[in-house]
Amino acid sequence: MNKILLLLLTVSTYALASGHEGGTDIVQRTVNFALFAGLIWYLVAEPAKNFFAGRSKAIADELQKVQDKLKETANLKKEATAKVSEANKFAEELLVTSKKENKILNDNIMAQCENDLEVISKQLEVQMVFEQRKMIRQVVENTLNEVLSDASNGFDKKAMAQVILKKVA
Repeated sequence: MNKILLLLLTVSTYALASGHEGGTDIVQRTVNFALFAGLIWYLVAEPAKNFFAGRSKAIADELQKVQDKLKETANLKKEATAKVSEANKFAEELLVTSKKENKILNDNIMAQCENDLEVISKQLEVQMVFEQRKMIRQVVENTLNEVLSDASNGFDKKAMAQVILKKVA
């Protein structure tokens, strides 16, 4: 690339060099260029400066907004982390409390069941005694009815005693 550029400059120097003997207008061209550059500078410099200053300020404002949002997000994250930590502590306390309540309720239920079993067993004993008495009464009643019905047929006291002994045994 450099060789081609060097060759092009060399060729253009020989090609553009002319033997023409006239005066040059370099001074006029330079003054025209200076005037043109000054006029452009005068017209464009202030709006360009304002544009770039405004653009820089807008970028700085956006950067500040982003940093503010970042700080706000960091604060929200800290608050959320604190709330999560607090919720975890509450959950642990709730778990401990629920286990204690569960044990208390379980003990109460077991005590109630034991009381119920005692009551049921006492009721069963009372019912068994009642049924035994009822059965004894019925046996005695049946025996007496039998004896009395047989007594009218002519049983003596020995026969009655044997009938009663048979029934009781």
